[in-house]
Amino acid sequence: MNARVEHTDVGAYALGLLDGDDQRAFEAHLSICRSCVAELSELSGVAGALTGLGPLEDDLPPSRDGEAEVIDLMRRKQRADRRARRGTVLIGLAAAVTLVAGGMTIGTQLGGDAAAPPVAAGHGDHQGPAEEFYADGIPVPGVGAGGVSGGLVLESKAWGTHAALKLAGVKGPLECELVSVSRSGERHVMTGWSVPRSGYGVPGQPEPLYMHGGSSVPLDQIDRFEVVTTDGEKLLTVDV
Repeated sequence: MNARVEHTDVGAYALGLLDGDDQRAFEAHLSICRSCVAELSELSGVAGALTGLGPLEDDLPPSRDGEAEVIDLMRRKQRADRRARRGTVLIGLAAAVTLVAGGMTIGTQLGGDAAAPPVAAGHGDHQGPAEEFYADGIPVPGVGAGGVSGGLVLESKAWGTHAALKLAGVKGPLECELVSVSRSGERHVMTGWSVPRSGYGVPGQPEPLYMHGGSSVPLDQIDRFEVVTTDGEKLLTVDV
């Protein structure tokens, strides 16, 4: 087998873009790489949502509906320039799907009912992609309620806004969402997750939660970000 395994292949694997030796090599790589396993868990549900947009063939004409164009472009890019892919390409893809598929969002809605719980990075020496992004950026602190603390690292993208969240001082069981609120008051869910009973960043479970997500709204049009429960309770507000 001469397939070369790259950590950034996790996005292509989640979308089913790898085949033959590449797929087998990456599956073997997953058995020894905790970072790729963690990211694959965070991206769970993406492939299922995109599959629902319909099959694509290479010989289809270029003028098609928006959903097909997004996936076809990803597949063509994967075959043409595999090594140029970056780990954040899935965030961009998810945001593109948000724009063309009428409101689909990363996390809760992409995962559907079968979405896996998020991975809380920071255990031992391992850092997941969300924690790495947060550690490399300049956090904007948030104002929490009831002992909750955290912040966001923000990044402008051509497709909108990429954000990495750090959250601590929260106990479950809860279901939460990271929401962007535009200056006009429009709310967009960026990602969603479940908080187990043990919680994050609390006695007995000191590790905070790291998550990342995307919004189709440009950063300069966002007024604030909120972490809210599905019951409507506001846990954290980050003004920008």
